[in-house]
Amino acid sequence: MRQHVTSVMVGVAMALVGLVLWLTTEGVETPVVTLSKVGLVLLVLGGLEVVVSGLALASRSTRHGDGRR
Repeated sequence: MRQHVTSVMVGVAMALVGLVLWLTTEGVETPVVTLSKVGLVLLVLGGLEVVVSGLALASRSTRHGDGRR
């Protein structure tokens, strides 16, 4: 259970960093990709991390101690 909570927190942190990059680095050009695109990717991946870990945490909490539903 602790692993899922940590994973949710990592997802939130990734989403926040992605949001900041996406909103603040519009005109910054790097040789390979723009930082705003990197921010958008981090935002999406962080959101997916939160959803998947949240679902795993929710399904884990609905089970009985012996693994039965």
